[in-house]
Amino acid sequence: MTVRIGVITFPGTLDDVDAARAVTIAGAEAVGLWHADADLRGVDAVVVPGGFSYGDYLRSGAIAAQAPVMRSVVERANAGMPVLGICNGFQILTEAGLLPGALTRNQGLLFHCTDAVLEVVNTDTAWTSGFTGGQRILIPSKHGEGRFQASAETVAELEGEGRVVFRYTDNVNGSVNAIAGVTSANGRVVGLMPHPEHAVESLTGPSLDGLQLFLSAVGSVAA
Repeated sequence: MTVRIGVITFPGTLDDVDAARAVTIAGAEAVGLWHADADLRGVDAVVVPGGFSYGDYLRSGAIAAQAPVMRSVVERANAGMPVLGICNGFQILTEAGLLPGALTRNQGLLFHCTDAVLEVVNTDTAWTSGFTGGQRILIPSKHGEGRFQASAETVAELEGEGRVVFRYTDNVNGSVNAIAGVTSANGRVVGLMPHPEHAVESLTGPSLDGLQLFLSAVGSVAA
């Protein structure tokens, strides 16, 4: 069985090519998806990659969340299809209602571009089953609006239900509870601000830690 993972391109998307390469390295077929086309082309999972969709006008991810392709993604995700949102993709998933909370301007209003050390908190998702709990991974992080915020009630729900997936070890952007990534209630949808697709090859990445997210998804779909 060849697992087919779609990678969406919006106007302003920057990291779709890198995400598609990560999918290919993980042994799956990368399928390009266009923002204005509602057809998901029979894919088994979807990656919503990073960048600056629509120039981050209005709010980051707000316009992209209304695209025809996202209406199809929401429908399939609610039926259990694995979806990964990376950076701007995470912002899009919160705007589309697939994940809770919001990503706001970083603490100090600074753009952060660094290699981030994350703690893996939840290994029961479609995208993290290959990790071990408490494992620390090194992947690049680059964003100006990555400070995760949510109501106290929502944060308590996420923590109580084990839906925090990744946590910053330095929390340079000031996210509540150092949250770097969260998951949906069924563990099929995951969003994180750092970029695992930039840590899949020894030649270019600070590690190979990011590859495990894509390998996990391939294994989850194949199972």
